Amino acid sequence: MPKSKNQKLKILYILNALKKTDENNPITVNGLIGMLNANDIKAERKSIYDDLESLENFGYDIIRTKGRNCGVFLGAREFELPELKLLVDAVLSSKFITEKKSRQLIEKLASLAGGGDQTSILKRQVFIEGRVKARNESIFNTIDHIHTAIADNKMVSFQYYTYIVRDGRIERVARHGGKKYEVSPWSLTWDDEFYYLLAYDEKSNMIKHFRVDKMTDISIMQKPRKGKMLFGVSGIAAYTKSVFSMFGGKDESVRISCSNSLVGVVIDRYGSDIPILKESDDRFIFTAKVKLSPKFFAWVFSFGKEMEIVYPENVVSRMRASLSELYDLYSDKKK
Repeated sequence: MPKSKNQKLKILYILNALKKTDENNPITVNGLIGMLNANDIKAERKSIYDDLESLENFGYDIIRTKGRNCGVFLGAREFELPELKLLVDAVLSSKFITEKKSRQLIEKLASLAGGGDQTSILKRQVFIEGRVKARNESIFNTIDHIHTAIADNKMVSFQYYTYIVRDGRIERVARHGGKKYEVSPWSLTWDDEFYYLLAYDEKSNMIKHFRVDKMTDISIMQKPRKGKMLFGVSGIAAYTKSVFSMFGGKDESVRISCSNSLVGVVIDRYGSDIPILKESDDRFIFTAKVKLSPKFFAWVFSFGKEMEIVYPENVVSRMRASLSELYDLYSDKKK
């Protein structure tokens, strides 16, 4: 039988066809022969069986079926359906991924599920419209540049924008007077459904946090990174752990009294290794280094009497002042 120029690709075409199968949608040997013929590749049944055996020997889980759904399908995969569902949910809930890129990523994830029912299950659960999503389509290029700069120990420069209200409309404006920031990137971290860059700003001699979806026109500089010592002995991971939703503020060691029912909340924020002390049969105390910011005080306030800042006094006073401002805002005196 004369061979076509595509003959050497035969086993790759078979593998690609198998990736679109599952236990409910096997493909027959005749189906594989027809697919190969459509791609100008000649094949006989014996050669198909030989190729399937070669794929099995290489490690692919080729399952043969009998009965009404006779044929072959790919069994074990790199990602099982529950794992793909988890990844799809992560993409959907990520505000920093644009709607367009979310759809593209979900299509790629769905292609890993096989064919038929598996892919349909993933796509049926996708609801993107109405979700809060970023609009910066270059975010993946930005992330790639940051990872490269960190690996090469280089600084980066970029423009950073924010939003303002002008004449009753929301406008996007560049911060820093439109000038590019020049910083030393040290880590990317995911917090409150957004991606943040932790970087050292030499001009202010401090660690700053930048929302990645608000960064544009990024480039890698030739200057080496600086500022690692500012993260302290505990390192970047411990520093990130102390930051509340990336809202900056002064570092402070704060002692907090909590109802026993909030132990899960504290573990979610600080990890299961956070040391605690018994205050009473119903309450415990923990101490943590935090960034003092309105976000931190709002977090404490959200738990009402179940959580109380008890030390130091200057932080307690700031909490009182924040509560007083809120009281004045909603008091009858304004009516």
